[in-house]
Amino acid sequence: MPTYPQEPDRAAPDQVGPVPEGAGRPPRGDLPQPGPARPGAANGEPGPDAAGPAPAEDEYTTAIRELEDRWRRALADLDNLRKRHARELERERAVERSRTAAAFLPVLDNLELALTHAGADPGAIVEGIRAVRDQAVNVLELLGYPRHAETGVPFDPARHEVVGVVQDPDAPPGTVVEVLRPGYGDGERQLRPAAVTVAKRE
Repeated sequence: MPTYPQEPDRAAPDQVGPVPEGAGRPPRGDLPQPGPARPGAANGEPGPDAAGPAPAEDEYTTAIRELEDRWRRALADLDNLRKRHARELERERAVERSRTAAAFLPVLDNLELALTHAGADPGAIVEGIRAVRDQAVNVLELLGYPRHAETGVPFDPARHEVVGVVQDPDAPPGTVVEVLRPGYGDGERQLRPAAVTVAKRE
């Protein structure tokens, strides 16, 4: 009678022998599998998800606010300086106008005296008016505006204004023959040039 091999009992659990030391066990489906290593993990550095220090934008924002505050303060200081300079300039102008007007007060006083004595002596009136004129010219010279009414001097376009050309055999060509209106001041401080007639060139 032939003998058939007996099938193993399926209900019996698999006999697992002892695992040799150092041998790995096969992974089971119900345990998490190790994933790929994160950058920096091997070096001991925290990954991108790790909590780090405060962002740098906070420092930049603080620095920008400080600069804006300094800028506003500088603008305010500049505006205050401009206003103070304008007030000082207006004050200086007022002082200068007052000083100039005060310098001409004696001239007006002398004119008042000349008009008061107008009916007494005509000759005295002429002398009084001439003295007042000389006094006014002296005041202008003290203020920095000397009078120019010279004749026989070469024509100077910076000091003279030609209003006529005449034929004068006794005067060299290009010289001032007559002053019709005196000039006052020199250079940048010139009030007006002298209106003159000049000898005609041949």
